[in-house]
Amino acid sequence: AQLANIDPMYQYALPWFTSLFSKSIEDSEKSDELVLRLEHLSNHFTFALYKNICRSLFEKDKLLFSFLLCINLLQNKGEIISAEWMFLLTGGVGLENPHANPASWLPKTAWDEICRLQEVGEQVAEKASNFDKVKASFETDAVRWRKVYDSLSPQVLDFPAPFDGISKFHRLCILRSLRGDKVVPAVTDFVQDSMGSKFVEPPPFDLQGCFADSFAIAPLIFVLSPGSDPTGALLKFADDQGYGSTMASLSLGQGQGPIALRMIEKARKEGTWVLLQNVHLAVSWLSTL
Repeated sequence: AQLANIDPMYQYALPWFTSLFSKSIEDSEKSDELVLRLEHLSNHFTFALYKNICRSLFEKDKLLFSFLLCINLLQNKGEIISAEWMFLLTGGVGLENPHANPASWLPKTAWDEICRLQEVGEQVAEKASNFDKVKASFETDAVRWRKVYDSLSPQVLDFPAPFDGISKFHRLCILRSLRGDKVVPAVTDFVQDSMGSKFVEPPPFDLQGCFADSFAIAPLIFVLSPGSDPTGALLKFADDQGYGSTMASLSLGQGQGPIALRMIEKARKEGTWVLLQNVHLAVSWLSTL
């Protein structure tokens, strides 16, 4: 549901979600041990959800979806503190900073965020992040922090103590303040470490997989970039599935609506496929009816 905030096209129906979950119940590995069965189901459904959502996302948004999925799962386990998550998203509320910047190399905006991160660390009951010491660390250990700031890959460097052993999520909060340009590769490492490499390597487009995860009462919709045309691959796939000789095709345009409706109704009754195309909108509809 949160993806609609990124792009209004990213909206998913609850019946589709529950159908995907039901399919995971059927397809996931079985076990007579309840705990093991639930683990298999959880792992299968999480990846099935990831694959299906990724098919409908622009390439630039796939890592963001993985990150949101990972954060939501960790929040559900109580491993992510809301105040720290909000800081990572917003950088905190920008009020006048009364603390003097301890280093000439440190940008004012970075120092202001570090001080706000200190406030977050003082507010939370759990001190695993050591954020309540972050301002003092920059004031007393500015030389080592500068090495992180000047590094080409600060996301992989060890931070000065007591931040050398903090979690990858807490490292993200510090990187957001100190080197915001390296947050994206750090997010990739965070998701990979938390969920596995398959959640940062979006699967290539797979028509067979789309069909296997589809349902007969819902169409498959292809949103195309300029110059791309899946028709050839679709026709070959239809032949492989035994529908090539019966699949109807129509290019939509003025006055073609009633014809398309008749084709869909005929296919619904006979159990065949309809391909509807509109080259002006660069959209193709495959109705598995």
